[in-house]
Amino acid sequence: MERDDVIEYSLEAHHSEEHGKKIRKKIYFVTVLLSVITALEVGVGIIFPKHYVSEMTWETIKWGYIVLTLIKAGYIVLVFMHLGDEKLELRRLILFPYIIFALYLTYIALFEGLQVHHVWMK
Repeated sequence: MERDDVIEYSLEAHHSEEHGKKIRKKIYFVTVLLSVITALEVGVGIIFPKHYVSEMTWETIKWGYIVLTLIKAGYIVLVFMHLGDEKLELRRLILFPYIIFALYLTYIALFEGLQVHHVWMK
């Protein structure tokens, strides 16, 4: 039995083959970019375990993770939430408070955690 209350949106989309290729190319690029960043994060975690590197190197690795995670999160917002198609001012209006808040939370997590560590070591 065929339902008459369901609209099949994909049947109503009329794209040319060139437009379809452009969309697929963008999807492949996003997939590869996010996969490479994730593989880089995992690879760094495997190659440089905490107990084998100095404290200064570990701090650099932590900040590298934070930066890569923010890049991935921002790119996901731009692409999958279609924010990248909006005007630059609107993108900045939405992303800047998010970035500032994420950096604030990172600051709290790192420096408060460091303070707790010093208190426990006394």
